[in-house]
Amino acid sequence: MAKTDRAKEIRTQATGPIGVALIGTKFMGRAHSTAWGKCAQFFDLRRPPVMQAVAGRNPDETCAFASKWGWRTSTTNWKDLLKDDAVELVDVSTPNHLHAEMSIACLEAGKHVACEKPLAGTLADAKKMVLAARSAAKKGVRTFVWYNYRRCPAVALAHRLVRDGRLGRIFHVRASYLQDWGGPDTPLLWRFQGDLAGSGAHGDLNAHIIDMARFITGDEVVEVTGAIEETFIKERAVVANAGGEISGKGAKSSGRKAGKSTVDDAVLFLARFKQGAVASFEATRLATGNQNRNNIEINGEKGSIKFDFERMNELEWWDHTLDPKLRGWSRIMCTDGAHPYAGHYWPAAHLIGYEHSFISQAADICAMVAGGSPVVPMPDFEDALKTQCVLEAAIRSARERRPVPIRELDKF
Repeated sequence: MAKTDRAKEIRTQATGPIGVALIGTKFMGRAHSTAWGKCAQFFDLRRPPVMQAVAGRNPDETCAFASKWGWRTSTTNWKDLLKDDAVELVDVSTPNHLHAEMSIACLEAGKHVACEKPLAGTLADAKKMVLAARSAAKKGVRTFVWYNYRRCPAVALAHRLVRDGRLGRIFHVRASYLQDWGGPDTPLLWRFQGDLAGSGAHGDLNAHIIDMARFITGDEVVEVTGAIEETFIKERAVVANAGGEISGKGAKSSGRKAGKSTVDDAVLFLARFKQGAVASFEATRLATGNQNRNNIEINGEKGSIKFDFERMNELEWWDHTLDPKLRGWSRIMCTDGAHPYAGHYWPAAHLIGYEHSFISQAADICAMVAGGSPVVPMPDFEDALKTQCVLEAAIRSARERRPVPIRELDKF
């Protein structure tokens, strides 16, 4: 047996809990902490997670976070996790510009890595991460990316419907991710600083709907044919701290000082898929009245589906194979035990929420580390790079005012 194969076999045969460490204690840190803390309560896992350590910048805040969310230890130096033999997997939930350095270091230390989306702030960094993942994979080390919307039962069901041929040939993909928190009163958070975020609504929101479109259709974007990029709010108030959640609510102002916003507020683009479907994508943080409206509609020869995250337990379905007098949009309540993931939670129509998509992903990650399979496909670094290439193609198309084939971008 080859040395690399033997390493994979040893990892697959490992027993006992999976020691997990988290880097990042803000919004995503809370979501991920909930997932690691709850997944073994809802799912029967051969190797459940142990919340071993959390790393953050502020010692008092990080210690308090560890105590509140159930982490055994805390540190202000994330590199401490690389030397901790009790840590088998590191969860990177930091701002985008840090993903590459942290993920690559963890992979080189032999740790599995679960990284927040988008994979990186830049395409160049994403490619470095993929190369590191390929090298680590030879030793049985795995990578995962938190495209959590795949684990909404309704989205997972849509994926299965397309996989089983229920939509037939796909004609259209129509996706938008609309939020409204990024108005003029929102301060200059890291999300509005290009050197930290890489992009604005595009990388934050379009990333999700690109991945969701790829996941549901099982197809790949081959060209971005045109795009618009717009920054409406040119300057934002500089703040002394980040405030809460995504929008910076409660942040303390550092005076009347303003700084330049260096990311997009909105990006819209058109694309073509390999199998012939055409697509439109839109992401914005200025769609007043839309708080977290992650939408996708897919039209096929035999039927169509619609999903709206603001009604996340439902999937709308049009069955075009029915007799014309019976056709009409139907609502599938995706909370029955027959629906993906739903049977692990509550009885039918006892709704699940945002946090359950993370819980389901954490459970799938644990299953895969233990040598099992996920309920639906799991994005790794290689998979997430394909979404990163589409993100880059859209920005180039907007700035250069031309079609951009994906083949220009996916070479190493």
